Amino acid sequence: MEFFDAIANMSALSFAQHMVNGISLGSLYALIAIGYTMVYGILLMINFAHGDIVMMACYFAFFGITAFHIPWYLTFIITIILTAILGVLIERSAYRPLREAPKNSILISAIGASFLLENLANYLFSGRPMRFPDVPLLSQNISVGGIEIQAICLVIPVVTVLSLVVLLHIVNHTKTGMAMRAVSKDYEIARVMGINIDKIISITFIMGSALAAIGAIMYGIRYPGITPMMGVMPGLKCFIAAVIGGIGNIKGAVLGGFILGLGEILIVAFFPDLSGYRDAFAFIVLIVILFYKPTGLLGEKTTEKV
Repeated sequence: MEFFDAIANMSALSFAQHMVNGISLGSLYALIAIGYTMVYGILLMINFAHGDIVMMACYFAFFGITAFHIPWYLTFIITIILTAILGVLIERSAYRPLREAPKNSILISAIGASFLLENLANYLFSGRPMRFPDVPLLSQNISVGGIEIQAICLVIPVVTVLSLVVLLHIVNHTKTGMAMRAVSKDYEIARVMGINIDKIISITFIMGSALAAIGAIMYGIRYPGITPMMGVMPGLKCFIAAVIGGIGNIKGAVLGGFILGLGEILIVAFFPDLSGYRDAFAFIVLIVILFYKPTGLLGEKTTEKV
C-alpha cells in the first residue's frame, strides 16, 4: 500500500524529475559497463581495474583544469587520450603476459591492478576529497517544462546513445570490428587466419577505456566528489549492469545500466525510508536476474575457452 500511496501523492512534475535523474544515472552506468562487456567479449576476462580507470580519468581532468589551466574542452580530449593509454598499459603489463595462464591467474592480476591504481592515486593525490571543477555550460540548471534539470543530465543520455551507435557501427561494419568478433569466438583460430591478436585486444582496451573516460568526465560533473576510492562502487555497479544485460553483449550492458539507474532513483522516490539501501538494489536485481536467467537478459550461452 505504501508504494501506491507514494505514486498517488507524487505529482507529474516530480515523477518526470525522477525519471530524468534515473535516465541520466543509467546512461552513466551504461557507458562504463560497455568497457567491462567489451573486454569480457574478447578475452572472457573481467577487468576489475575498470572502475579505477574511471577514477584516474577524473583526476586527469581535475588536474588538467586546476593545475595546468587548460580549457575544459581541451582537457576532456586530453583526458580521453591519457585514459586510453592507461588502459593499454594495464593490458600490456598486467594481462598480456598471463594470456596463456589459467583464468584464475588473470583474475588475480586484474584485482592486483585495481589495488595498484587505488594506492597509487592515494600516494600521488592524497586521500583528501577533491571537488571536480565546475563547467558552467554543463553544470548550470535549466528549466524544461517546469522541471529544474542540470544541463549535464540532458547531455549524458545523448552522449551514451551516440557512443553506442558509433561503437556498434565499428563492431558490425568495419574490418576491425570483424576481427574483434572473430577473436571473441576463438582467438587461436583467428590468429591462424592472420589476425593480429595483440593489436585487436589493445584496440578493445583503448575503446573501453575511452568510454570509461567519457563516463568519468560526466560522472565528475554530475557528482563532483573525487577520491582514490571513488571508482569502487560505480565500477562494481557497472559490472553488475553488464552481467544483468548479458556480459559480452554491448546492447545488454546498456540495458543493464538503464535498469540499475532507473531502479535506484525510483526506489528513493517511492520509498524514501529505504534511501540508505539504494546500493543494495543492484545486488538484489543481480541475484533475481541470475536466478531466472543465468546468462543475463540478452546473453547467450558460451563455451569456456581453454
